Order: sequence, then structure tokens, then C-alpha cells
Amino acid sequence: MGIFTREKETAPCTVEISHKFESLHAHVRFNNGAVVHPGDEVLVHGPEIMAPYGEVVTEDRVATITRASAVERLWTKMTGDLEVMELCEFSFSEEATL
Repeated sequence: MGIFTREKETAPCTVEISHKFESLHAHVRFNNGAVVHPGDEVLVHGPEIMAPYGEVVTEDRVATITRASAVERLWTKMTGDLEVMELCEFSFSEEATL
């Protein structure tokens, strides 16, 4: 991993899509033990996966992991908490208008 350069690697993965009342999720597990670090990007190749309501669909795919440079990884660690707080911005009000 370079200070300013990004590296790419491919990894076999298993994609699990759940579309149930109890759980609505999409998970990717790397079959070769690859680990994603802060700032890394993952692109799963193949057509879109649609799970019908009430089912869990599992497919084997190939993913490309673009590793963040050292500078990008440091920046992501330093600013990550601020970005999470953006997701927490919400309010409650008694007035509801449509």
C-alpha cells in the first residue's frame, strides 16, 4: 500500500440478500478471508440480485476491492465519526402536515 496510490484485488465472495419481515439486509462475505479496511471500496460484479418478499437469496460472485491509500485511510479514520453523526440528525415534532 502506497502513501498516495490505490491497489486493486479481486476476491470470490458470497452475497446474501434477505427480504423478510424479520430482516431486510444484504451481506457480502469474502471466501478468501479478505478484510475491508476504512476507506476501501468494494464492487460486486454481476447482475442485480432481487429477493422476493419472504425469501433469502444467496449467490456466489466475484468482487473487486480497491484499497485506500495511506492518506485516504488516515482521512477516513479522522473524519468518520463526523459522517456518522450526519446520519443521526433527526427531529420529533407534534405537528404533521402533508
